[in-house]
Amino acid sequence: MLDNLQNAENRYEELTQMLTDPGVINNQEMYRKYITEHSELSIIVETFKNYKEAKASRDEARSLLDGTLEPDFRELVQSEYDDNCEKMKNFEKELTILLTPKDPRDFKNVIVEIRGGAGGEEAALFSYSLFRMYKMYAERKGWRTEILDINETELGGLKEVVFNVIGNGAYSRFKFESGVHRVQRVPDTESSGRIHTSTATVAVLPEVDDVDVQININDLEINTYRSGGAGGQHINKTDSAIRITHKPSGLVVTCQNERSQLKNKEKAMAVLRSRLYEMYESQQTNDLAMQRKNQVGSGDRSEKIRTYNYPQNRVSDHRINYTSHRLFDVLNGDLDELIDALITTNQTEKLISGDAGYED
Repeated sequence: MLDNLQNAENRYEELTQMLTDPGVINNQEMYRKYITEHSELSIIVETFKNYKEAKASRDEARSLLDGTLEPDFRELVQSEYDDNCEKMKNFEKELTILLTPKDPRDFKNVIVEIRGGAGGEEAALFSYSLFRMYKMYAERKGWRTEILDINETELGGLKEVVFNVIGNGAYSRFKFESGVHRVQRVPDTESSGRIHTSTATVAVLPEVDDVDVQININDLEINTYRSGGAGGQHINKTDSAIRITHKPSGLVVTCQNERSQLKNKEKAMAVLRSRLYEMYESQQTNDLAMQRKNQVGSGDRSEKIRTYNYPQNRVSDHRINYTSHRLFDVLNGDLDELIDALITTNQTEKLISGDAGYED
């Protein structure tokens, strides 16, 4: 572990020098790659520095304790020794997690798809609540959201919405949201006050580049049509909406939110690349997923991952036995506590399974 930490510190110093090189600065792709790596390593290097300072203070106190000291001073030194031992343990835990291999897609933008499930109009209204929650969460993180496709209902619900979240690290925070979300509440239309249970499905895809997925233009069927939506707010007078069918896989992607046919096509292609990437990756990892059946981050959309219970002001994540009675804070975008718990559990699972990528 110490060797890996020293290597990380050496690489950080190397990158610091490289980022001042005009040749690197003028190469946008190279500069972006190095600045991302530098940012990732900075947290490890800073924590390692704190660890070494605590170790030096502990060793100094240890050497004093080995000598002859006045009782009062010995008590003071012993306290300092114990404090630094505790600090070292905490820093070791942090470093263990920081050295856990990262998902290379963590720093990518994401494409989020929300669809109403069981429950009719109530499911559509719940889909809107989830969309609002994620949009508000993105705003808290300083990220930008961009609607790619939307299908509204007359009562303000969403049959389906597809949107981008654009920001550094978006995938690392959103990737655990894939799955079936369940709501338990009394609909406004329910005169007897009976609690209804409805569902919505969420899919989170990393935005991928052309080089990640190669698409043969001859495999595509591209159609244009006139976009529309509830209340007329998305209706255009020209055939600017795009529908792309990937014939080999049968995947169909639509995009209608832009006024420009070209922009809709570009965004539809981005969604298609991400869906194909996920499909190919799922095929490759399906056997391993069946064997390990990892609860956190499995991305299995058939399992109910979370319940939002309005009467009890409760949100429960069933994968990690997490429960909070701050439902409305969560629905207003305060998701960090929940997502942090999911990330911590995921990292712990990796360490237990031996995927930490280093030896003590």
